[in-house]
Amino acid sequence: MTTDQLSPPEPPAVAPQPRRTGLWTQLRPLVLRLHFYAGILIAPFILIAATTGLIYTAAPQIENIVYHDQLRVPVGDAQLPLSEQVTAARQAHPSGDIVSITPPVSEDSSTRVVFTDDTVREELTKTVFVDPYTADVRGQETSLGQWLGVREWIDTLHRTLHLGAVGRNYSELAASWLWVVVLGGLALWIGRRRSDKRLRQIVTPDLKKRGRARNLSWHGVIGTWIAVGLLALSVSGLTWSNHAGAKIGDIRHSFDWNSRPINTSLSDKPATSGGHDHAHMAEAATAGDDIFTAGVGINGVMATAMSQGLRAPLNITPPADDTSAWTVAENKRSAPTRYDAITVDPTTGQVVDRVNQSDWPFMAKLSDWIIGAHMGILFGITNQLILAGLAIGLIVVILRGYRMWWQRRPTTATGLQMGRPA
Repeated sequence: MTTDQLSPPEPPAVAPQPRRTGLWTQLRPLVLRLHFYAGILIAPFILIAATTGLIYTAAPQIENIVYHDQLRVPVGDAQLPLSEQVTAARQAHPSGDIVSITPPVSEDSSTRVVFTDDTVREELTKTVFVDPYTADVRGQETSLGQWLGVREWIDTLHRTLHLGAVGRNYSELAASWLWVVVLGGLALWIGRRRSDKRLRQIVTPDLKKRGRARNLSWHGVIGTWIAVGLLALSVSGLTWSNHAGAKIGDIRHSFDWNSRPINTSLSDKPATSGGHDHAHMAEAATAGDDIFTAGVGINGVMATAMSQGLRAPLNITPPADDTSAWTVAENKRSAPTRYDAITVDPTTGQVVDRVNQSDWPFMAKLSDWIIGAHMGILFGITNQLILAGLAIGLIVVILRGYRMWWQRRPTTATGLQMGRPA
C-alpha cells in the first residue's frame, strides 16, 4: 500500500466570505457623488443667494441713510391730530386710496400715510411722510409693505433677481438643495475625521497641510461651523418659494398653525380678513376720505387703541366699506414681538374684536420668529451680524469647493477624459 493511499483526502476548498461593511461605508460613495455634483451644478445658485443675502443684511442701515430726511423730524412741543396729518398727505398725493397709516414710532419719527398708486407696480404703494408736529410733507416714496424703495429693490434682488415669477425659481432651487449639500458635506467631513482619528480637526483647520488638503480642511471646518445656521436658512427660505411655500402653507392650515382671523364685520357676517400677514397691507378703503373724520374718526380710533394698551409701531387700516370696522394692529417684529390687534366701530369707537399674540398657536409664533430671524429683524444688529457671518462663510465654502475641484483636474491626460467611474 502506497503512502498516497494512506494519507487522508484534502478538505474541499472553502470560498472566502465577503467582508461585511458598515452602513456608512456603503452609503459614502452615493453621498460623495451627490455632494460633488450638487456642489458643481447647484452651488452657483446658492452663491448668488448668499451674495444677495449678504447685501440684504445691511438693508435697514442703507434704508435709514437714504431716507433719513423723510424718516426723521425735529422734535416739537406737541403732535397734531392724525386727521390733520392725513389731510396734509392727501393734499400732497391727490390720487389713489389710502391703504394705511403708521403713526410715529418715536419722538423724532414721521407719520406714514400709504396710498395706492397707478404709476407703480401692482404690488407696490406710495408712502407719504408727514411731520407730526407741523403737518409738513417731507416727501413720498415707493414702498412694499413697510419696506421703502431701496430696501424693496434689495429684497426683490435676493428673492427673484428682478426676473419676476421666473426668478423665484432660482431662490427655491437654492433653498431646496442647500440642506442636501450641507448635510451631505457634514457627514463626509465627520466620517473623514473619524477614519483619520482626528476628531478635534472637525472644527479646527489643519494648518500643516498644503495645497488641496489644506483647502479641504478649511472647506470642512467652516462648513461645520455654519451648518446649523444654513439649515435654518434653508427651511425658512422655503416658506417664500412658489411650490414648497404653497405646500408649507397647506400644512400650516391643516394643523391650524395660523393665528385666528380678526373680525372686521359690523354685521353678523363671518370675518372677512385673513390671518396675520406682514408682507401685504389690507385692501384700500372704498368709503372715501370722509371716514377719517366721520363718527369717531381716526383720532377716536387712535384713542381707543391707546386705551386698549396697544403701543407703537402701529398700523391703522381704514374700513373697507360702510359695513366694516377700523383695524389697528401692533407690528413690532423685533424680540419681544408684539402683534396684538383690535377692530374698532367707526361710529361708536367701541372694540368689535380683539386678537392677542399670546392667543396664537405656538407654531404660528414659531413660524413668525423663524421668518423674522431669516430677515435679520428679530434680534436687531446681532441678528444682522450673524446672517452676514453665515453669508460670508457660505461664500468662502463654495469658492473653496470650486478651488478643490480645479486643483484635482487632470493635468497630464490627453483627449477626452471622463474620470473614474462611480
